[in-house]
This record gives sequence, C-alpha cells and structure tokens, in this order.
Amino acid sequence: MPRRKAQDDKHWATQPEQTKSLGSLRWAIAEGYIPEGSTGPEPEMLSHETACVLNANDQEAHIRLTVYFSDEEPIGPYLVTIPPRRTRHLRFNNLSDPAPIPRGKDYSSVIESDVPIVVQHTRLDSRQAANALLSTIAFAAD
Repeated sequence: MPRRKAQDDKHWATQPEQTKSLGSLRWAIAEGYIPEGSTGPEPEMLSHETACVLNANDQEAHIRLTVYFSDEEPIGPYLVTIPPRRTRHLRFNNLSDPAPIPRGKDYSSVIESDVPIVVQHTRLDSRQAANALLSTIAFAAD
C-alpha cells in the first residue's frame, strides 16, 4: 500500500499550522538515577536512563538538557540537535559534555527546545538477573 502524505488528506491540509505542532517546549523529568551495576550483554542490557525525544516538526529541534542534584550545582547544558521528523533516544549514561552524569546518584532533569517536542523517560535497571524497566511520559511545563 502506498504511503499517503498529510497534504493529500483534505481535512489535515486545511488545519492551521498550530494544530499540527506536537509537544511542548519545556519538559521536566523529576526522577532520575543511573544504577552503578548491570548484568547481561552490553550495550543492550547496560543499566541506563533514557530521554526518548520525538521531533515531529518540519525543522530541527535544538535541545538543552540540564541535570539537577540535591547536594550540588546543576550540570549542563547538554546540547543536542534532532533533525526534522525524527526521534532520538538520549541515554543519560552517554552524556559527557560538559561532564558525565554520576552513577548511583539521584537527579532530575529539564529539557528545553526551540520547537515543540515530546519527551518520554525510560530506565533499564539490570543490576539483577530479573531486569526492571520503567517508562513514563515526562512533565510538559508549558
């Protein structure tokens, strides 16, 4: 079956642009923690935190991610660009510039974008053979 383009659908083609945007400009993930240990093969089963980001727009999303702690100053911003109509899974474990996020320490994060995006938070905790997976939508702040 051939793929239909949105502009071919008369209903969607007549909708104002603002109804076609998806997401928010600011998101918060209040719960964050990268477990120190893992079991199983890497990289698939490495314990990790991920911000799954969807950019459904026709322009690049320029992302600023800042990480907050209970006992020290925030780290960031981590800068990421997501191409138009694409998704990116940002593993907090892999963020290194301006500094790596410490393992085994609670944190929260704020994600800001110059175009609307959608953010989902996921954690894989593989410290035990019986793995745990947590996933939730982030809090849209605007």
